[in-house]
Amino acid sequence: MIAAVLARAAGQVPAESTQQALGYPSLFILVVLGSLVPVVPTGALVSTAAVVAFHQTAWFSLLLVFGVGALAAFLGDVGLYWLGQRGVRSHSGSRWLAALRDRAAPDRLEQAQEKLNRHGAAVLVLSRLVPAGRIPVMLACLLGGMPLRTFVRGDVPACVAWAGAYGLIGILGGSLFPEPWQGVVAAVVLTVVISGAPTVWRRLRHGAHAEPAEAPHPK
Repeated sequence: MIAAVLARAAGQVPAESTQQALGYPSLFILVVLGSLVPVVPTGALVSTAAVVAFHQTAWFSLLLVFGVGALAAFLGDVGLYWLGQRGVRSHSGSRWLAALRDRAAPDRLEQAQEKLNRHGAAVLVLSRLVPAGRIPVMLACLLGGMPLRTFVRGDVPACVAWAGAYGLIGILGGSLFPEPWQGVVAAVVLTVVISGAPTVWRRLRHGAHAEPAEAPHPK
């Protein structure tokens, strides 16, 4: 999908069959890796693929983007949770569990644990839709001893909702602009704004609540 956008921008448009043969496996691999290593913006990948699929003639293109994105996110989540469980059971932990701890701020983890206690596995759906909410909730599930089977049941609707949400962002970008690359840029910018908004808001809120330093007393 991404290669197709670059080729189209350069004036060389590959056939739709070629785009699909290269795009869907690439989308699957990148989303799985992005779910296992929570650094790659997987939402932007799905939105980008949806923009390209929106401009294709095959009616099932968008359905494939949705299905591939949801399946890849689910497999990545389950794989990461399984690796995290191994770290919880091990006395020495694991690098996967350590990576989850490093990416979950203490206040976010505490909030996730409270929501998990109140709502159970249903909180996984919201965690996938809220930017930067997946890792704290997953870590809370691990520390709370949630079985893998229970996590799987909650993660299925979470990944479906996530793929649908970011797919809609891509459809919006594709419908607003005539050229796919323009829609891709719009979709990527929108997903970056959505992903970064909570972090900016937390920093502004913490800055506003910070106590002002005491002025020095005159001697």
